[in-house]
Amino acid sequence: MAQAPLLILTAVDVRRATQTGLSRANTITTLTIPPIKRVVAPHNPGGGIMEVDFTLPRIEKLEPAFKAAGLDADVFRGMGERDKWTFAASYVDKQAGVTRAARGIIEGCITSWEPDESDPKEFKGCNHAFAEVVHFEFLLDNVEWCYFDFWEREARFMGKSLFEDQRRALGA
Repeated sequence: MAQAPLLILTAVDVRRATQTGLSRANTITTLTIPPIKRVVAPHNPGGGIMEVDFTLPRIEKLEPAFKAAGLDADVFRGMGERDKWTFAASYVDKQAGVTRAARGIIEGCITSWEPDESDPKEFKGCNHAFAEVVHFEFLLDNVEWCYFDFWEREARFMGKSLFEDQRRALGA
């Protein structure tokens, strides 16, 4: 029986998509690609025998985050202002013996900064969280796994639009 590829995360980076030449690969300690959850609407009919959560063609808000070792002054530039960021990752496909590139393109605002407790004996970090995410896409080896854009009113998984029928019905 064929096995799904075993992909092992080996490296991460976070950088502004609008700025070249700045990498955080040596300072990023954790990277949180936002969980993608479909929105459900509960329906509990008075004459029915059970409640059902019906899945809607939309997703819940996205909240990516990352943790950097030490202080990063560049993160504070534009704090609370929407910007485009690239979350980059390297995965090794253990069966094929190849390295695969992953990219998350995120447009949102860094709205929180939470430093760890300070202790001069330990190298501490700072957590940075995003809000107001209006665009997110995730690609593995340049293959689009998911794409969401608030302004375009588009949501896709593996190239299949969740909202195409609704846009057509609305005449868009």
